[in-house]
Amino acid sequence: MLAAAASPWWSFGAAPLLLVAALGLWDLLQRRHTVLRNYPVLGHARYLLESIRPEMQQYFVERSYDGRPFDRDTRSIVYERAKGTAAEEPFGTERDVYATGYEFLVPSMAPRPVPETPPRVRVGGPDCTRPYGMALLNVSAMSFGSLSANAVLALNGGAAAGGFAQDTGEGGLSEYHLRPGGDLVWEIGTGYFGCRTRDGGFDPGEFAGKAAHDSVKCVSLKLSQGAKPGIGGVLPGSKVNAEIARVRDVPEGRTVVSPPYHRVFSTPRELVRFLARMRELSGGKPTGFKICPGSRRQFLAVCKAMLDEGTAPDFIVVDGGEGGTGAAPLEFADHLGTPLTEGLLTVHNALVGTGLRDRVRIGASGKIATGADLVKRLVQGADYGNAARAMMFAVGCIQAQRCHTNTCPTGVTTQDPRRARALHVGDKTERVRRLQEATVAGALQIMASMGVTDPAQLRPHMLRRRTDPYTVRSYDELYEWLEPGRLLDEPPADWAADWKAADPDRFTV
Repeated sequence: MLAAAASPWWSFGAAPLLLVAALGLWDLLQRRHTVLRNYPVLGHARYLLESIRPEMQQYFVERSYDGRPFDRDTRSIVYERAKGTAAEEPFGTERDVYATGYEFLVPSMAPRPVPETPPRVRVGGPDCTRPYGMALLNVSAMSFGSLSANAVLALNGGAAAGGFAQDTGEGGLSEYHLRPGGDLVWEIGTGYFGCRTRDGGFDPGEFAGKAAHDSVKCVSLKLSQGAKPGIGGVLPGSKVNAEIARVRDVPEGRTVVSPPYHRVFSTPRELVRFLARMRELSGGKPTGFKICPGSRRQFLAVCKAMLDEGTAPDFIVVDGGEGGTGAAPLEFADHLGTPLTEGLLTVHNALVGTGLRDRVRIGASGKIATGADLVKRLVQGADYGNAARAMMFAVGCIQAQRCHTNTCPTGVTTQDPRRARALHVGDKTERVRRLQEATVAGALQIMASMGVTDPAQLRPHMLRRRTDPYTVRSYDELYEWLEPGRLLDEPPADWAADWKAADPDRFTV
């Protein structure tokens, strides 16, 4: 206006401002970058720093919640696969292959062709009338409320497009889980959200009604999670809007605290009976539980209860202490919870040793981001894997660590409609699908190079670890692997005391 009315010299100031305004408009309309949609113009500073110094991306985009970040290669693979671009890197690995703790998978001199169709894992034991074919990699537990509606829609849309499952997390079954039509594992936590009585107990009628939905393929009882075993979840009142309150059966605007323990059982035997009841209420769908294993004695007590009751869960998800995408006390994240490797070995061996392994499938959850991660977990005893953090990256998470403040800059973990709208569901749905597809393809390619065409052919000697600068040992040598039924016949010395003390009628400390 000044250039037109006063003096043309004002055009020198008007032109840059018009260009900035045009850039801001473009940022608001584009769908690829959620940061730019929420922070037009200013958000470009982040990408400028990345282009000048690629290492800045590791700070701005890929910081770890718990101070133990993915290495550079892992981060690159996750982002490139989600975007659908090549993941090859020149000049080889940057890992120190002579460092103590370095692990590697053993290639074969006779590689096999890569299977054209990824295998599925049949989940459902003899008591299950509606078994489910689980994909090798699925979306791990993340609740609506912790995640925005758009994030849940994108995750479930990716699951529907890619033919894999999404775990709902313990926050209830929402329309955003159901609308895209992806397969669901409905998780029930200690708060019994979505099937909750007024006093916070379990409502069997509401549970049965929702579990009957066609999209619900499995139901899962959460005992504990990797980030914070032994304590319940917290959803700040600022995120509990009317919709979330309705989904969770809780008061609006009040902080929701899940208790650390279940009210429906107090002994291993009662746990096993309740799981059988959940299966019956769900119409025979696969039923299991999620746990970050702790005491081996207590898990053996659950195995004894399974034997005594003549029934067992159809699956067990082992959550590693290194996992967890939600907020947790730092002491818990750093010092409590069994790492996934040891947890898998405990659960797998206990089930094998009690003769129950053939009827119980094991899922692994805890920083699974690449095909190599998945293959390692399959070697260690898992049948399939679940990923949370990598899937959050796919929908736009930059790990700003504002999840609990309701001010997530990319709309992933907020209930603020203005921030959440920046997450474009269609674009992020495709990223989720691409990440899962490419990760499973990578796992199959690795297995083929090891001379294996099916996960059931993987063996402990195929994974090795450097134990010191001069020694490499296989998992077959590092750990004890029980023979089927060994605990029932003659427990080995290392297991004998725990097996004897395990009591199916109480959780022995």
